[in-house]
Order: sequence, then structure tokens, then C-alpha cells
Amino acid sequence: MSDNQVIQNSGPFRAGDRVQLTGPKGKLNTITLEPGKNFHTHRGILEHDEIIGLPDASVVTNNVGVEHLALRPLLIDFVMSMPRGAAIIYPKDAAQILAQADIFPGATVVEAGVGSGALSLWLLRAIGPAGTLASFERREEFSDVARANVATFLGADPLNWTITLGDLADTLPETMPAQSVDRVVLDMLAPWECIDVVSDALKPGGVLLCYVATVTQLSRVAEAIRATGNYTNPDSHETMVRGWHVEGLAVRPDHRMIGHTGFLITARRLAPDTILPELKRRPSKTDFSDADVELWTPGALGERSVSAKVMRKRNRTAENGAALSKARDLDAG
Repeated sequence: MSDNQVIQNSGPFRAGDRVQLTGPKGKLNTITLEPGKNFHTHRGILEHDEIIGLPDASVVTNNVGVEHLALRPLLIDFVMSMPRGAAIIYPKDAAQILAQADIFPGATVVEAGVGSGALSLWLLRAIGPAGTLASFERREEFSDVARANVATFLGADPLNWTITLGDLADTLPETMPAQSVDRVVLDMLAPWECIDVVSDALKPGGVLLCYVATVTQLSRVAEAIRATGNYTNPDSHETMVRGWHVEGLAVRPDHRMIGHTGFLITARRLAPDTILPELKRRPSKTDFSDADVELWTPGALGERSVSAKVMRKRNRTAENGAALSKARDLDAG
């Protein structure tokens, strides 16, 4: 993405824009505006041409008089509705990742794996054009969906973002020089397998953050980080979000909440040859062996697979959205 290229996320709706439509019962639908196309529901037809040219946050009426609120999606809306190859990191966790990993403008960040590109979008926004994001992904079909999703939202392929295919343990040393990385974010099944190469790439004081789904993974990666002797003692967190219903004097928690989605564990890289002072703790039953760890975290964790047919469909959807978004910005130029 060139320095003089500005992605317009405000102003009147244009062809190629993604628009979030909210119906009378609060149902959300996200469409990509194309001249001559229609949005069909069981309650009528809404022409795309009726939306193109309107200001953001306008109310439009379909052919039978049903009103819809038209809004340009925020990033939090986009990542929840975009095509998915792999499961995404939810916005509540992405926000905590940006905070706990201290992602800053101009940072050099390593991300593995890229999944569907949701976290990549948050990281790219945080590091800005002066930063560098190096993403790593083992599966090419996931990287294709991620590239298309990022291009759809940004309107172009960011020049400060690369995706490298292959295992992080093999490709990171070939891609990033030693002590050149400010932050590393690992979203993978077995992050403990990559701690050594990550330690080489991180600058002293740099932050390692792992996102894992289960308690067993959390335990194993924490002990792997401690065993290297290269990090501060890891901190572990999970985030739960509960909404509130507020209407007049009816103020109460929502009946549903976003509970556990994953654990975040962070640690900072020590300077070479630094020995961390031992923490004084109360005696506890924490002795364990390598065999105990393997029983606690079996090697066959399993990976949720997506059929080839479904992946092809999702990839087509993502690439179509990217093409329309890029064409929008070329037309505007």
C-alpha cells in the first residue's frame, strides 16, 4: 500500500463498499454494493443503486416499505461476518492481545498462524504504515482467505505485510534476523514447539504472547517458556464479556455473554546471559515429569478440519470481495 493511497472509510456509499443492513427486528446482513444488483429477503427487495451515493448511517426503504439502517461496517463488524478459513480470534481477545503484547506504531511483529486474517487486520491497524507484520501459516488455503479478507477491508494489499507458508520453526530463522522482532503472537496448536526459534528472533525486552484454547495447552506452553530460562515468568489471562440491557429503569445483565474463547499467556524476553531471580513462593504440589506433561497434553491434540469444497467456496467469496474492494478504490482514484 503506497504512502499516498488513502483508504476511504467514510463519506457516501460507493460501489464496492461493504454495507451492514439492520432490519426492523435487529437482524444484520452484510452486502457488497454492486450497481444493478438487488438484496433479497422474505420481506422484499432492496436495490443496491438506492444505497450507492447515500451518506453513511442512512435509512433506506425496500420495495414493500420495510426500512433498513445502512452502515459502513466497523472492523469489529467486518471480522465477525467475513469468510472464514479457520476460526477467528474474537474482538474481545484481539483487543487484549493489542494491549497485553503492547503492539505499537512502527513495531516489527511476527504472527503465526494467520487463520482467516482477523488478527492480522487488528495488528496492521495498530502498527501503522511504519510497522512490519510478518505472518506465518502452514496451510495455503487459509493464507489465501486471509489475504483476500485483508484486501477486502483495506481496499489494497498492504506493502508492510507478508505471509510465509510453512512451519514457523523452519521458516522464522530464514525470514527474520536474530533479535530483530519486537513482538511475537502465536495462535497455534503447539506453540511450545516454536519457543526456541522465537527466542532467537525476539529483541531483549520483546513480548511473546500465545493464544491457546485449552487448560492443557496453557499449562504446557507456560512450562516450556519457563524451561528456556530466556523469559520473565509468564502471566496468563482470559477475558469474558457480558453485555447489559439498559432501557429506562430496566437495567440488568444480558441473559447471554461471551464467555471462554481462549487463554492469553505473555512473557518478556530477557537479555542474553541474564538469569531471572527466583521467586519466593509457598510450598505447593507442583512437581511433575515430562511423562506427566505428555499425559496432560497428548500429542494428538487434533485439528479441526474444513472440507476442500467448503474451503473453495469460502475462498471464492473472499476473493470476490477483495476484487470489488480494490476496484472501488481504483475508480475513486
